[in-house]
Amino acid sequence: MNGGAAEVFGKHTDGSPVYRVRLHGGGLTASIITWGAVLQDLRLEGHVAPLVLGFDHFEDYPVHSSYFGATPGRVANRIGGGAFTLDGKPHQLELNEKGISHLHGGSTGLAKQNWALVSYDDVSAVLQITDPDGRAGYSGNCHVTCTYRLSGDGVLTVTYESEADQPTPCNICNHSYFNLDDQPTAVGHEISIAADHYLPTDERQIPTGEIRLVDGTPFDLRKMRPMLVTDDNGEPVLFDHNFCVSDGRVEKRSVIRVKSPHSGVGLEVRTTEPGVQFYSGYKLNVTVPGLEGRRYGAQAGFCLETQVWPDAINHPNFPNSVLRPGERLVQETDYIFTKD
Repeated sequence: MNGGAAEVFGKHTDGSPVYRVRLHGGGLTASIITWGAVLQDLRLEGHVAPLVLGFDHFEDYPVHSSYFGATPGRVANRIGGGAFTLDGKPHQLELNEKGISHLHGGSTGLAKQNWALVSYDDVSAVLQITDPDGRAGYSGNCHVTCTYRLSGDGVLTVTYESEADQPTPCNICNHSYFNLDDQPTAVGHEISIAADHYLPTDERQIPTGEIRLVDGTPFDLRKMRPMLVTDDNGEPVLFDHNFCVSDGRVEKRSVIRVKSPHSGVGLEVRTTEPGVQFYSGYKLNVTVPGLEGRRYGAQAGFCLETQVWPDAINHPNFPNSVLRPGERLVQETDYIFTKD
């Protein structure tokens, strides 16, 4: 380790120290903790409030966090029934969501493990972990490197690099909840997502397999509009859906814009990934204080999970989610913050 600043933030259940690294550059200050490779805090120069949801004390993360700032995996999002067939071999994963689905890599997934802090300096931190063969039902060892970098001019770049020694589904993402002003909820924000299609889901929140046009639906977010969207009956739309921004991994491009009219803070998201799970945070109900004593109720923050489409392993018409030996999966996203 070299440069920057690191401190012990807490202690993992196995007794290992959980480190926190503070980064500063390009008008941003970021705090990263090794548990879950979590983005614990993020600040923009000229804007006092935190831009993400998190906790001041490590003890609150294992008990109360809804994946705040975390890095879920080996497969982020949901796999229906936790079951899939790969190369003719059936696999059954842990059913850690209500006993019916596999969510975010399982109850002991990457978001709930203590990563190794490999290196850091003033503007970057590199963390690594190996997800072992057999954990939660996954085959093979999967080695993941996470790099947080303040790239200048309000840019936070998050890069995930994954390699495996057996064929396995793999999809890593950042699960930060954003709030661009200092209001109790983020419903006053405006958002646009450059997606012509989205994935309808069943009662388990698993994609049905249909790739539906957004035209004429509340899911048409191609132009900036208030985040609080209502359906034809005047009921608020509870967003927790994948927006299809491409049918495969591409060069990094802009796919999302968010703006808080209240604070003047804007967010642009550029990513290599084919999908973004927009979750409006409507299930949030955190019983302990968050950063600086803030209370996190419903829609206190929103997620923009840049990733492969959920349950892709079970849908041949979805983008590829299989990582094979000898391949290197690189998933990269820029979060670009500005202030009027």
